[in-house]
Amino acid sequence: MRRVFWLASFFAAVAFGLALETLVPAAQAQDHQYTTEDIEAGSRLYTTQCTTCHGANGDTVAGVNLRRGQFRRAMSDDDLRRTITTGVPGTGMPPFAFQAAELSGLVAFIRAGFDVGGVAVRVGDGRRGQALFEGKGACATCHRVSGKGPRVAPDLSDVGAIRSPQQLFRSLTAPSSQMMPINRPVHIVMGDGRVIDGRRLNEDTYTVQLIDSQERLLSLDKGDIRQFDVSKTSPMPAATTKLDGDEVADVIAYLLSLRGQP
Repeated sequence: MRRVFWLASFFAAVAFGLALETLVPAAQAQDHQYTTEDIEAGSRLYTTQCTTCHGANGDTVAGVNLRRGQFRRAMSDDDLRRTITTGVPGTGMPPFAFQAAELSGLVAFIRAGFDVGGVAVRVGDGRRGQALFEGKGACATCHRVSGKGPRVAPDLSDVGAIRSPQQLFRSLTAPSSQMMPINRPVHIVMGDGRVIDGRRLNEDTYTVQLIDSQERLLSLDKGDIRQFDVSKTSPMPAATTKLDGDEVADVIAYLLSLRGQP
């Protein structure tokens, strides 16, 4: 039996590059609860039971995109199981009497982004995830959410609206692989010898804008710059340094709940 490994690790910046098809290398994954057989079984069940309403790509219900893991509210794996089992009163979503293995297959298929050969990312409890984000994970020491926190790393206030569970997982476990070019760290030496380190925000032919390590917004004329180095390595540590797999799943749930609302 081929195995899909457990979710391991943690988050901070979500350096937002959108590469949904990129898979996590096996060396970075650890004991995943879903197997490829689960995902394949879920695919077959979805095709026969769910496509009539949700469509082949999971995007025909307003406010819901199952393939991208987007729902009207953040949903953990247990939330998904309950919704499938009980239905949604007042909508066209009926209850389904699936066996436990069938439910796991459907959740695995959804969390794998409808990719039968992909990795199913587990999503945990958002309330626990927020506590981890602000506490043990130390994400809030760099990231800003809803107007609260520093600006040295990207603002995550709407990350749940633009990132899938798979992308968030990769950002937590392999931060450099998901870092957007515009968010890369820069090291600048000015013509007068001043050294400036920070995070790039914008760049054109003649200028570069950044937030420096003191959270100051700077706009620099390239003609005044002697040395300009852009790093492809994220300063954010991988989640494995702080959180276990269950905790990573909880942080992912919290991040998915961040959709820009006050």
